[in-house]
Amino acid sequence: MRRPTIKDVAAAAQVSLKTVSRVINDEPSVQARTRERVRKAIDELGYRPDPSARSLRSAQSYAIGLIYDNPNPYYVIAVQNGVLSVCRETGYGLQIHPCDSSAPDLAAEIVGLVRHARLAGLVLAPPMSERQELVNELVAHGIRLVRIVSSAADPQDGSACIYVDDRDAAYEITEYLIQLGHTRIGFLWGGKSHGSSWERHKGYEDALRDYGIGVDPELVVEGDYSFDDGFRGARRLLALPNRPTAIFGSNDEIAAGVLAAARSSGLNVPYDLSIAGFEDSPFSKQSWPALTTAKQATEEIARHAARRLLQEIREDANTAPLPNEGFSPQLVVRGSTAPPRPKG
Repeated sequence: MRRPTIKDVAAAAQVSLKTVSRVINDEPSVQARTRERVRKAIDELGYRPDPSARSLRSAQSYAIGLIYDNPNPYYVIAVQNGVLSVCRETGYGLQIHPCDSSAPDLAAEIVGLVRHARLAGLVLAPPMSERQELVNELVAHGIRLVRIVSSAADPQDGSACIYVDDRDAAYEITEYLIQLGHTRIGFLWGGKSHGSSWERHKGYEDALRDYGIGVDPELVVEGDYSFDDGFRGARRLLALPNRPTAIFGSNDEIAAGVLAAARSSGLNVPYDLSIAGFEDSPFSKQSWPALTTAKQATEEIARHAARRLLQEIREDANTAPLPNEGFSPQLVVRGSTAPPRPKG
């Protein structure tokens, strides 16, 4: 079977080629009834616009880029799926570009990518999205972008972003552990280049202080967002003379590493050691016991970032700036946490 064309869609919907083009580009000038008829024809025919051909036919680019540097494959896949779903809905192509966020020539690398691939804009994931000097340089080159950042509130720095309140979610996790009766709660950092690590640590500290529990540096271990660092960090904490009765890992991979370390030490989870993670990745559901965590809608966050970017691309000089959107991860209680075992 031949691939359906825009002419087939126009014929099926009984509209002009221009009207189909306006619907594909999500232009506001099409009546709702006509838009619905065109979208129905697109779905029934299985029509998919060719972003490369569209870009060649006009001065406008119909492809965007996703820039990331993250060791957590589940996070990366969720972000990719979220952005890609919006690209498929709107007929845009997607250039996925993993990179080294610490590279000294990163800005030149990204500018070169945008120019070479004729990208209309970028979705920047952490930690690049939180490097203000990088963002400033990209904007100075006329590149439209939307950032995904960890922040307790709208940064209000003039740039388009989707912000995630990791601090409040980390506070809620720590508070829950305290209310179970835990007072010695270990904390395992993610990568310090990620704003989310600092925000989650801040939420942990704030909860301890609000409940009158001193912050013990001995219970805090630096690391990265990985299973291996979770395992190593937990082994270090469990070797303390006065070990913690609960450990909060900055993401679910870290928490899964803690679970493995607890098992290797012969500890019963959750009665000898409670464990909490963050993000609600497959790790949290597939482990045994399943992990208490904070549900972060990563795919939905990425979808909102992509939609916001396309709005930024299409806006004209007379359009009022769009408001930034915020997300708050929610506590999910599972079998990895319980009150500490009574002493004696």
